[in-house]
Amino acid sequence: MPDSGQQNFSQRAGGQEPTTLVQQRFGATAQAYATSSVHASGPDLQWLVEAAALTGQECVVDLATGAGHTAFALAPYAREVIAIDITEPMLATARQLADERHLTNIRFLKGDATALPLPDASVECVACRYAAHHFSPIAQAVKEWQRVLKTGGKLLLSDTIAPEEPEIDVFVNKIELLRDSSHIRNLRLSEWLLLLKENGFAVNIQRRWEITMDMQSWTQRMKTPPEHVAQLKRMFNEAPAKIKERFHIEPFDDNFSFSLPVALLLAIKQ
Repeated sequence: MPDSGQQNFSQRAGGQEPTTLVQQRFGATAQAYATSSVHASGPDLQWLVEAAALTGQECVVDLATGAGHTAFALAPYAREVIAIDITEPMLATARQLADERHLTNIRFLKGDATALPLPDASVECVACRYAAHHFSPIAQAVKEWQRVLKTGGKLLLSDTIAPEEPEIDVFVNKIELLRDSSHIRNLRLSEWLLLLKENGFAVNIQRRWEITMDMQSWTQRMKTPPEHVAQLKRMFNEAPAKIKERFHIEPFDDNFSFSLPVALLLAIKQ
């Protein structure tokens, strides 16, 4: 993994284990993720379904399912979806939403993306949306995805990414960590491609796009401490022109709008 942009941000989160931080942070915000427009909707859900190209015979794993939105999108096209999350309140929220939608082919499991409770070569598809930046160590997570997939199986990975320039990489990961202490790292696209290829995947970049956010809802969803919100506002206000242009940072009222880059990757186990 690369240079100055590669930092172990997890060591700066009060000394707590990453898994514990994820459970604490997301356990308290499960209902917010049920209604978050970024997670509950957006064109990338349909893009992910299209890239999966399921036939109805597949067993699909949705990693870090959260409130279950990816599992719900894939379930009509799969034989079974196994929705896995490390946080019980998230699973409870997802179960409730699945019941409301009368989705009966989703099985919910508590589990860690770096140590999946599944046999070797047991599934045809693994999906992970807006979650991989919380996994530590990420290399172990990728090895697990490779382990549980059958040969020829598909990995669908959609996540926010860091720009390739080290100073901009550092900026985006710093604001993510200030907003959410369970954040580990947004990888650069080049890092994802290398990591997946090193673990036996043939990788295709399906799409690249940006999601537009506003700081108020972005921080409220994670219950970001007020002192961190104030620091984020200073960082956005004082950011160099290059960073403001790259992330489309615009002030309005007592708030900021900005954009984050995202990529959807399709990786096939060789």
